[in-house]
Amino acid sequence: MWVFLRLLLAWLGSWGCTGRLVAPAQAWAGIREGQGPTLLRARRSWVWNQFFVIEEYAGPEPVLIGRLHSDVDRGEGRTKYLLTGEGAGTVFVIDEATGNIHVTKSLDREEKAQYVLLAQAVDRASNRPLEPPSEFIIKVQDINDNPPVFPLGPYHATVPEMSNVGTSVIQVTAQDADDPSYGNSAKLVYTVLDGLPFFSVDPQTGVVRTAIPNMDRETQEVFLVVIQAKDMGGHMGGLSGSTTVTVTLSDVNDNPPKFPQSLYQFSVVETAGPGALVGRLRAQDPDLGDNALMAYSILDGEGAETFSISTDAQGRDGLLTIRKPLDFESRRSYAFRVEATNTLIDPAYLRRGPFKDVASVRVAVQDAPEPPVFTHSTYHLAVPENSAPGTLVGHVSAMDLDSPASPIRYSILPHSDPERCFSIEPQDGTIRTSVPLDREARAWHNLTVLATELDSSAQASRVQVTIQTLDENDNAPQLAEPYDTFVCDTAVPGQLVQVVRALDRDEVGNSSYVSLSSPLGPDANFTVRDNRDGSASLLLPHRLALPRREPYLVPIELRDWGQPALSSTATVTVSICRCKPDGSVASCRPEAQLSPAGLSTGALLAILACVGTLLALVVLFVALRRQKQEALMVLEEEDVRENIITYDDEGGGEEDTEAFDITALQNPDGAAPPASAPAARRDVLPRAQPPRQPRPPGPADVAQLLALRLREADEDPGVPPYDSVQNKKTSSH
Repeated sequence: MWVFLRLLLAWLGSWGCTGRLVAPAQAWAGIREGQGPTLLRARRSWVWNQFFVIEEYAGPEPVLIGRLHSDVDRGEGRTKYLLTGEGAGTVFVIDEATGNIHVTKSLDREEKAQYVLLAQAVDRASNRPLEPPSEFIIKVQDINDNPPVFPLGPYHATVPEMSNVGTSVIQVTAQDADDPSYGNSAKLVYTVLDGLPFFSVDPQTGVVRTAIPNMDRETQEVFLVVIQAKDMGGHMGGLSGSTTVTVTLSDVNDNPPKFPQSLYQFSVVETAGPGALVGRLRAQDPDLGDNALMAYSILDGEGAETFSISTDAQGRDGLLTIRKPLDFESRRSYAFRVEATNTLIDPAYLRRGPFKDVASVRVAVQDAPEPPVFTHSTYHLAVPENSAPGTLVGHVSAMDLDSPASPIRYSILPHSDPERCFSIEPQDGTIRTSVPLDREARAWHNLTVLATELDSSAQASRVQVTIQTLDENDNAPQLAEPYDTFVCDTAVPGQLVQVVRALDRDEVGNSSYVSLSSPLGPDANFTVRDNRDGSASLLLPHRLALPRREPYLVPIELRDWGQPALSSTATVTVSICRCKPDGSVASCRPEAQLSPAGLSTGALLAILACVGTLLALVVLFVALRRQKQEALMVLEEEDVRENIITYDDEGGGEEDTEAFDITALQNPDGAAPPASAPAARRDVLPRAQPPRQPRPPGPADVAQLLALRLREADEDPGVPPYDSVQNKKTSSH
């Protein structure tokens, strides 16, 4: 085999690599002879085709792939062949003498498909080029050495369930690194290895399609398909590669809802209020997502009035709730039908049946202890105002539905009647007044009445009772506000002084009209004109007589038209004022009217004289006061300097009135010598004994005597001050 390959390569090389070299001198011989340029057909110096090397070929020796030969080479051994370019000297070597080219190692076309080299013939002795260099190519001939691969595998695809046959799922693509232009090494064919009979693949394009109809996701959701790609056109000996395609069937709404049971039974106590949950219903739907969403409805009108059904947040369950209050005594059970329907229906699958289902529901109402029930939800009563205590207002009534004969006790909640205006009979619910009512103070009373079963105090109910206080004509009309007005002294007869308005606290029905008039008649200083709209105009009938010190008090009589009619008299104060030209008040005092020019000069002088006299008296009083204080200050300085006495004895306090003789202070010359005082103190007995002998005066006694003598000196300046006392003080030092 190796010999055959070598012979084949040598034969190819002899055809493609040998050539003739035409001498250049012969080509231009005509020019040298002077005959002018003669066009000759020149033979190519190098003649060869492309060289080819089979990839992955490796023999025991370098493989001959071709031969280079020039016409200049006469076989004398003077020509040397040189090879340069890609792989020269490493991958490719040339015999310098013969021009044979050999490949030294195995080549891979997928790494490098061709090599560009440069061949040249030179003189062996001088290395002078005998021929211009010539470029040639050595191509690596491909063999099928690379299997197909799927660069994007494994694949994942989704196709709707129930798809028709031939529905495209996904396209897979394989790649072959071999030369697609040479043979069938890169010609691929796709086949399904695993996944039949559900899927097929296009042999040329690799498009995967459904092969059977009505594939049901609820039966099988995921399929694993194995696709193979084989080169050499799928023939024997070709290389292959495979990949997996995971096909998931997506859901469509091809299944109608179905209740798992035909009858649902629930029970609920009668005290459950509107909105309370009775139970859940679920129709089964094997579809997913929005295809399984449901809507529930009650078909029978009887059940729809008492109950309602809605869908939960997930859109799967039906929630049965109470719509109206239940009463065990009036009805103990309900029966109706419920329908479940898909909210999203695909018209393409309507042939699979109606997408709804119906089930029966039975609800049993259970009895429960109930509080008393009032005959009315609210009560509206009325009573006239000023009614005597105990007046009947009305009554409320409640009963126990579980036991109609059971007694009920009624009461008014204290917080609804804090003033205790009403009372209620506990046995029959009669409401009466407790105090007289005044509509003007409070027109409405909102009571809360509590009804309690005597057998069970926990069972109680409440009701609102609204009591309206009806009006009676018990308030006489009066002026809307106190009126204190004025009129200018220059006013003319008939001038409007003031518009007064009446107020009646009773309702409009009893005081639709209030008349105002003057009780004095034509003799009044002012005229009261009734405007017949609850107001009156006060007019000036004639020019006023001036001057007037006091304001006018104008009486007005007010009378309503109620039953019985009531009246009252009010007074409007009108002052006579001096006005400015623009009509504003200048002064309303009587003095201003009597002395319009202001105070006279004599009055001003009298006021100034009084003020001057008061100031003189104040100055004189201050001067006398200051002189007296200076005299006392001189006396105090002498007393501090000379009148200091020291004693070794202590007084007996305020209660000791017999311990000394006050005459010793009043007569210092006759006093006992101070030396005997200590001896007398040695014989002093305890307080419990009889009184002791008089002692010499102490400091407090001296101060008292000094104050007495000072008063005498102030009263009689001729009395010699303090001589004897000062001598006594001096001898005591």
